[in-house]
Amino acid sequence: MSDVVAKPFAVEVIGQRGEQHRFEVSAEAISRYAGATDDTTPAAREGRIAPPIFAIVPVWEAIAPASRSVASDEARRSVLHYEQDMLLHTPIKAGMTLVSDAAPIALLPRPNGTSLVIHTRTTTPDGALVNEQYVTEFFRGVEATEALGDRAPDHRLPDDVKPTAPRAEIRYEVAADQPARYAEASGDFFEIHLDDDAARAVGLPGRIVHGLCTMAFTGRAVLEAAGVDDPGAVARIAVRFSAPLFPGDGVTTRIWNLNEGVFGFEAFDGHGRAVIKDGRAELRA
Repeated sequence: MSDVVAKPFAVEVIGQRGEQHRFEVSAEAISRYAGATDDTTPAAREGRIAPPIFAIVPVWEAIAPASRSVASDEARRSVLHYEQDMLLHTPIKAGMTLVSDAAPIALLPRPNGTSLVIHTRTTTPDGALVNEQYVTEFFRGVEATEALGDRAPDHRLPDDVKPTAPRAEIRYEVAADQPARYAEASGDFFEIHLDDDAARAVGLPGRIVHGLCTMAFTGRAVLEAAGVDDPGAVARIAVRFSAPLFPGDGVTTRIWNLNEGVFGFEAFDGHGRAVIKDGRAELRA
């Protein structure tokens, strides 16, 4: 019998970019995503300009291979989506052709586990940069033997902001069928969002709303608070996922002005529990 113990992380692949994935942006795909996230802006509902969080759709097929290239199957049983940071250099519009890839760029030991940072890049076929994203995964109870790379860009909400009165508090209702609609529009069919038994098997009380769907609700709230009706106005949006949101609940986003066109935010479920922390949104000048 072999005494070799499989390592939880393959550190040698850090920095290696995966294969490219091509995506044709259709008006139907934009409109479907807008409907799944209850986006009411005409440009999104009509399929002309994508909501900001739609940027995840073209890179979806690149992210999972990047994670699997580093983390063993055993380690991935304890993975959580911890942070998402989108740098949106130009809005995504119907008719665009996009080319995306992803690379694991950092493996960082943390208290009670390890963080893996994945960087995605989306361009036009001629190489013009459309967006970059930092996806941070957290592996609970799985320890890395060494630290490689740096954490994603900082987006923490300053401590002195939270005690102050927010610019706005905006509540949206979350429909019972929100996870099913979001899965169809995004391509994320992870079963904890769609099947109560699967969710209970990993310790959840039942199905949970996709984190990126919750993020889309908060992005919509920021635009509403800013009085902006253009989904392409968001240049950056970043969050930390702190707790699951459940179908049939509500989500309230508290929004603070940090600077001209820059907002901090947090979001809470119907019981007052924070589901998103350290939110930051930057609008185009």
